Amino acid sequence: MFLFEKKGWKEGDYVFTSQQNGEYKDMIIGMITGIENSKVGINGIIVNPVGLKNKITAGKAGPQSVATLKNPDPKDLVYAFIYRVEYDNFTGIFDTTKDEIIKLRKNTYDILMGWIRESIPELINNVLSLPEGPDRDQAKRVLKQRMDTLYDKDLKRYMYSICRSLKILN
Repeated sequence: MFLFEKKGWKEGDYVFTSQQNGEYKDMIIGMITGIENSKVGINGIIVNPVGLKNKITAGKAGPQSVATLKNPDPKDLVYAFIYRVEYDNFTGIFDTTKDEIIKLRKNTYDILMGWIRESIPELINNVLSLPEGPDRDQAKRVLKQRMDTLYDKDLKRYMYSICRSLKILN
């Protein structure tokens, strides 16, 4: 699903990059809005995967989690995004000779943006954090209802795939 490349920048390209935030990096998903020499302007969202950071701090996550937060890659994003995240609008300038910027396909960009904007991390985290019982069953119903109302077919298909692999769906 995640196909990307690193050259041939043009305005309107969808990109992924990251920015240091303390010990770990926050992830940026956006679109190139301007190019001047080796500098590119990016407009999108910046995502702080606080849930995964908390799991690491609590000692409940392994080395893959640490690697994902220290050197984020678009292939690992959903792993970070199944836990609670905080996000905000982002506008910034990056140097393509110094900063790692990865071009994303449009459907990958749409899935990642939809995943965040539809609050999917919160819904999945609600299910995963509750013990077996009626509260968890209710959280599963809410998640399933939300999944059934998604308009984007790729996002919906991808979400079902992730939920099956997490054994959230029965």
